[in-house]
Amino acid sequence: MTTKAASPSALAHLAFCQQHESEMLSLLRKMVEIESPSDDKAAVDRMGAFLAEVFERLGGQVTFYPQEVAGNHLKAEFAGGASDRTSGKPVLLLGHFDTVWPIGTLAKMPFRMEADRAFGPGVYDMKAGIAMMIFALRALKEAGAAHRPVTILLDTDEEVGSTTGRPIVEATAKDCEAVLVLEPSQGPQGHLKTSRKGVGDITIRVRGRASHSGVDFEKGRSAIVELARQLLEIVKFTDLGRGITVNPGVIQGGTRSNVIAAEAWAEVDLRIARAADAAELEKKFAALKPFDPDCAIELSGGINRPPMERTEGTVRLFGIAREIGASIGWKLEESSTGGGSDGNFTSALGIATLDGLGALGEGAHASNESVVIRELPQRTALLAGLIQSV
Repeated sequence: MTTKAASPSALAHLAFCQQHESEMLSLLRKMVEIESPSDDKAAVDRMGAFLAEVFERLGGQVTFYPQEVAGNHLKAEFAGGASDRTSGKPVLLLGHFDTVWPIGTLAKMPFRMEADRAFGPGVYDMKAGIAMMIFALRALKEAGAAHRPVTILLDTDEEVGSTTGRPIVEATAKDCEAVLVLEPSQGPQGHLKTSRKGVGDITIRVRGRASHSGVDFEKGRSAIVELARQLLEIVKFTDLGRGITVNPGVIQGGTRSNVIAAEAWAEVDLRIARAADAAELEKKFAALKPFDPDCAIELSGGINRPPMERTEGTVRLFGIAREIGASIGWKLEESSTGGGSDGNFTSALGIATLDGLGALGEGAHASNESVVIRELPQRTALLAGLIQSV
């Protein structure tokens, strides 16, 4: 990787993106209006078919990875630009086109633009990032810029854990020089993300013994009481100083108030900042024992998304990004986040990964989801510059 950003190129990319802002917004609107919730395969596949046409018109070679339940994952491969940069490992642009919003959300959250913002389901997380990929490639093509081959990989179940997407993400990334993740930027200043927490979930299920709470109270063994005592132990695993959090987020149990509960369970969210903490945390859960010997505990789950740690490769990518930003009068900053992305998987493989290169905005997964329109051209120019510089 080079660490020297070409200022004239960055300025040219910015000018191109500013000139084509309305076209970018038109594309973004089309994508938002193709609703693509993770759990609706037909809907997600309609989005994939639309994107495939866009990528093919841009000169990409499109491959689908068919799935039975999830949407078909999509890869688009583009040749390098100019003779001196056409070979070598590609740079991977990574993202997803599934959203958390069910079909019909557009009726109450239509795409709209007001007060320098574009609103709509999935606009921020992360269809704006996909539009940025497309226009960054167009800017490079317009400039005749030298750059590595580019691979775009968009999966369809990121919002629900990347169960089927993860193997494809990892296999694709292994053949790439670096990974640029077009998830939204961090916070109101739009920082790039150089680290993310690892994510997991554990379900703790308790089985007790049912009885009538009035007639045979002493014969019962309450799964709810046992679960409550276990949860008081589990929350002690939180260690904020080490970036470890444990949150019992869902709890259920019992059948009626006059029945000693025979069963209860809780879903527990786990977050870790360092991969080395995963085994220790899971060991603590495995060591849990019933307070009541007549109750039984069952555990399932664990860490399913490793942390994206602030590696040397990621710092190097951020340094390149910062130089490119400076060349167009923009002081870039970095940040960390407790949320995960597919970039966690690529970083854990030891591949230089820079995240948060997508839109500036707010309201991911919320009714105020929106992106700041004026930021789209410069963030797209930054992406074009990174592709050119890696």
